[in-house]
Amino acid sequence: MTESEERDARHNARMAHKKAVIDERIAHAQAERGVLLVNTGNGKGKSSAGFGLVARALGHGLQVGVVQFIKGRADTGEEAFFRAQPGVRWLVMGEGFTWDTQDRARDVARAQAAWALAREMLQDPGIGLVVLDELNIALKHRYLEVDAVLADLRARPLRQHVVVTGRGAPSALLEAADTVTDMTPVKHAFAAGVKAMPGMEW
Repeated sequence: MTESEERDARHNARMAHKKAVIDERIAHAQAERGVLLVNTGNGKGKSSAGFGLVARALGHGLQVGVVQFIKGRADTGEEAFFRAQPGVRWLVMGEGFTWDTQDRARDVARAQAAWALAREMLQDPGIGLVVLDELNIALKHRYLEVDAVLADLRARPLRQHVVVTGRGAPSALLEAADTVTDMTPVKHAFAAGVKAMPGMEW
């Protein structure tokens, strides 16, 4: 057997073993229910990943609800695109970054109003995916009570999926989640003096 043939044989053996392991995992994953997914961490892409799931859900014919808790601008590319799609309810409930508003009482009131609307979505079995964008920030600053939020998340329809985004996800939410992704920053253009631009940052 040549060196190339030996390399190919080793590769084929590794892939066959990997396929067997994955096939076994697939065979054991038979539960069908909605999942709670949390995107957190200091890196870029938490909301973007959530909005990617909006596109995926719509592609499968699901109804989608989006509530943005902290972000206040209404000219984002994702909102402009998804608002034009049938089956999407998109609510911008924030008033901007917490360091801009500098008014805790107002931030609390806005977060609570946003949660009241989010709760309606979480009680609607016709909505297959709910994205709670920047909810983690509202929980981190205690604009909302974590236990009350978790109770509403647990009481949602059986097959409804939920995505929660934002830095600083509380430990109780991480524990309750089915899937958690921690976005770790490596480099960011802003640190090199590149301004935020449409199509990339909003």
